[in-house]
Amino acid sequence: MISTSVRVALAGVGLATVAALTGCGTQTPEEESGGAIAVDAGDDSCAVARTDADAGTITFEVTNNGSRVTEFYLYAEGDRIMGEVENITPGLTRRLIVEVAEGGDYETACKPGMRGDGIRGAFTVSGQADKQVDTDTKLAEATKSYQRYVNSQTDALVTKTEEFVAAVKAEKVDEAKALFPVTRIYWERIEPVAESFGDIDPKIDAREDGLEEGMEFTGFHRLEKDLWVTGLQADSSSIADRLMADIEDLASRAKAVELTPLQLANGAKELLDEVATGKITGEEDRYSHTDLWDFRSNVDGSQAAIAALRPVIEERDPELLSTLDERFDAVDALLEKHRKGDDFTLYTELTPADVKEMSEVVDALGEPISQVAEVVAGQ
Repeated sequence: MISTSVRVALAGVGLATVAALTGCGTQTPEEESGGAIAVDAGDDSCAVARTDADAGTITFEVTNNGSRVTEFYLYAEGDRIMGEVENITPGLTRRLIVEVAEGGDYETACKPGMRGDGIRGAFTVSGQADKQVDTDTKLAEATKSYQRYVNSQTDALVTKTEEFVAAVKAEKVDEAKALFPVTRIYWERIEPVAESFGDIDPKIDAREDGLEEGMEFTGFHRLEKDLWVTGLQADSSSIADRLMADIEDLASRAKAVELTPLQLANGAKELLDEVATGKITGEEDRYSHTDLWDFRSNVDGSQAAIAALRPVIEERDPELLSTLDERFDAVDALLEKHRKGDDFTLYTELTPADVKEMSEVVDALGEPISQVAEVVAGQ
């Protein structure tokens, strides 16, 4: 979700563009030849070694030299997210590989503390390039397969949100509480797609402490607080109606979006980052404590993206695929330990040892998933 600790970073609302610092000095041979573009991310700076590239596959190598966890984004017009890499802890270097087939004006952004619009800078892409889906039939089928998955999940999300909203408006609190984690299953499975539309995610999934100045607290977590903490409020019904409208808007956009194979690969990793920074910490569903439902759903979405790319990974790096299968199995087995019929253990019922075990299996899965983008890009 977008958040302070995870990433409300997902989408800036409003465009307070801050000029990014451009790296000075002599470029390395790799930078001069169009290789990976180094990004030096600080607490108040975002030095991008090169601010232009040819259309095609573009790689950024982001090093966090600051003291806070940061994120890095490449935006197209209208704050549409072309690619992002999150949860870059101090001292860590992570790669973002994106496919940009059309030349034009873009923006880079570092987000120290994973908040706000970020430290932005202009980035120019020149020329045009063949899309991977136009030149590789397996990658084309992968994106079609995943789009079918997204369509099915958005349909279910609309249906379940209708039920949840109806229960809230009828003041059927127990029914609404039961529907809350079930409805969010379909949202959490496709979160990277939702987050690519910068204006929608904050309205649907922002947590109260992740709101930027001027933002209203709406969406799932506002209703979660009403149901579990404050009791239904005078405006709970109107907040529910707004949630329904935003979900319908998301469904319409998600079915029309043109995904790239690299977005599938990056999205699989983003979902694991979501688990690591929000669900394992108990920050996501802090009022209902239904974080494990979201955990399960993020993993489901990551598995779906990898399943769509499976023929490509199997052909190019079968050993990586074997590792992914093994690590996913470990996560699945751990989650089953905390299942209670159709439900899961509440986060407040977990022990510190449980949380530590979850963190370890997610970290173990995150490492091989981070390699998938390079395999898809043919690097």
